[in-house]
Amino acid sequence: MVLSVYIARASDGNPLSGSVDSDNNREIEEQKQKIKLLTRKITPESEPRASIESGKYYIHYLIQNNIVYFCITDHSYPAKLAFSFLDELAKEFYTSYGVEAQTVARPFAFIKFDNFIEKTKRLYQDTRATQNLDRLNAELQDVTRVMTKNIEDLLYRGDSLDRMQDLSSNLRAESKKYVRHAKRINIEALIRQYIPVIGLSLMFLFLIWWMFLR
Repeated sequence: MVLSVYIARASDGNPLSGSVDSDNNREIEEQKQKIKLLTRKITPESEPRASIESGKYYIHYLIQNNIVYFCITDHSYPAKLAFSFLDELAKEFYTSYGVEAQTVARPFAFIKFDNFIEKTKRLYQDTRATQNLDRLNAELQDVTRVMTKNIEDLLYRGDSLDRMQDLSSNLRAESKKYVRHAKRINIEALIRQYIPVIGLSLMFLFLIWWMFLR
């Protein structure tokens, strides 16, 4: 299920809105603190959507119009539904506060947006509900290409959410894979080339041994 929501401006991390969680769950509060740290890593080059594994939770985010929308879900909640949920929040938030959200300086200036967040959360809670099954079956959300990261790598090991760095990492990995593949092909070619020669040489040596040295 969707457990919490946090909305901030992508360019400077200024918090704009979020869900007003009343249960004071310590684990969820820890995830919120991690989200605040993540907002410092968001840049204009960041992936527009990503899923970040954080213990037994996932933090999904979506960036639209310089606003980043985060939601915390449990591990079993479908990513496809999470991004559909964030899309709905993004559309409504932009319709309500699009221009003002780009310049407002006061933190949580749009906390009243919590009403819409809570209403939408309720719609998305039951993954077996008819409308959610329809969303899962729809082709609107292709999550196979969504960047997936680990929170520890992002916060403590210097990993990045930037698209270019991720592309560069993929290219380096593909390059190494290509080099290994090329070496294997060269070795196999050498083996195919010299096996007949080696075989004939062994046969020639065997004949010499058989005829003269036996």
